[in-house]
Amino acid sequence: MAPDGQTLAPNVFDAEPIPQAARDEIERLLTSGDLFRYTAAEGAPVAQLEREFAELMGSRYALAVSSCSAALFLSLKALDLPKGARVLIPAFTFAAVPSAVIHAEMVPVLVEVGDNYRVDMEDFAAKLPGADAVLISHMRGHTSDMDAILSLCDAAGVPVVEDAAHSLGTEWHGKKIGTIGKIGCFSFQSYKLVNAGEGGILITDDPELFARCVIMSGAYEHNWKKHPGLQNGFMAWQNKLPLYNMRMQNLSAAVIRPQLPEVAMRVAKGRAGHDRVAARLNDSAWLAVPPALPPEERAPDSIQFNLAGAWSDAEARAFQLEAKRRGVAVQVFGLSEDNARAFWNWQFLGEIPELPKTRAMLMRACDVRLPTRLTEGELDFIAGALCDAAFAVKG
Repeated sequence: MAPDGQTLAPNVFDAEPIPQAARDEIERLLTSGDLFRYTAAEGAPVAQLEREFAELMGSRYALAVSSCSAALFLSLKALDLPKGARVLIPAFTFAAVPSAVIHAEMVPVLVEVGDNYRVDMEDFAAKLPGADAVLISHMRGHTSDMDAILSLCDAAGVPVVEDAAHSLGTEWHGKKIGTIGKIGCFSFQSYKLVNAGEGGILITDDPELFARCVIMSGAYEHNWKKHPGLQNGFMAWQNKLPLYNMRMQNLSAAVIRPQLPEVAMRVAKGRAGHDRVAARLNDSAWLAVPPALPPEERAPDSIQFNLAGAWSDAEARAFQLEAKRRGVAVQVFGLSEDNARAFWNWQFLGEIPELPKTRAMLMRACDVRLPTRLTEGELDFIAGALCDAAFAVKG
């Protein structure tokens, strides 16, 4: 608060704080020097994290790795698809997602995304024939029509991997996102619901896929014996799969584990904060927050909204500046130079496809962080600044 009692522009860039229990465990690990997950005979922090995360998600298996990108890569490799396999991904995602497909020696096929940030099902259905896998990115926590996607993929015999980096705690028909496809992948990067700086984890109920992921993650020689069960499956794949060494180390697990009991609280606070700001923005004639699909219960820690009506690029940039003057940083995805979420900047793909729906959406879609630690006063400040900025440009 300012000395006069007014709410100051909130800092939305700090990550979630690290609990004291994690700091104590880090000190213990540093003193012992026991940082490698396979040093301990059993009960290493990474192994405990895997057990606890699987229980949290209601999954049979969990494998902690160095990043969500690593989890996506291992998931695709575990599907045992041929080199050059075609993988459908939404065109609205982060550059790491098509990069993981390329790293797995497969070909990303971009699917249109509508102005509600979800997969355009007409384009998806048109591009599914000939696809070998689908990697659905729940970008910024927005869930596409998973009923329709799973129905089409099941009928075609095409496996689905979920990129749930932004969706820890989100549910679809009461079922946790990340447990709907063959494999679900999550991120513990600093700006996610659980903050470890870097880190990722994958979950699955499929023992064969899990065994392959464990071996390829870097469970060399007989380290796979330190994963519970599946001994026959591990033995079948030992020395038959390459090792990519994408393991998580114990310090990261020590940071993550004390945050898992806070997930439900953070989800509730994030949803309440998002909905409070969304209600204010939807009262503006120039801003619009697309509603979630009915089966979805989101777990947001940011808000996305569209510039409603006719906006020129110059007006959209002016809105960014007006919001910044009021202390709120707004990213218009398509107008931020070299933005890693704008598909036309993924030059590593070679020829960039024409995706007019996704391009039009990105040119007017706005992004603002809403950490779960913000107070109601801070949330109201952000909402008011955004509405005032829109009025300054369009009013």
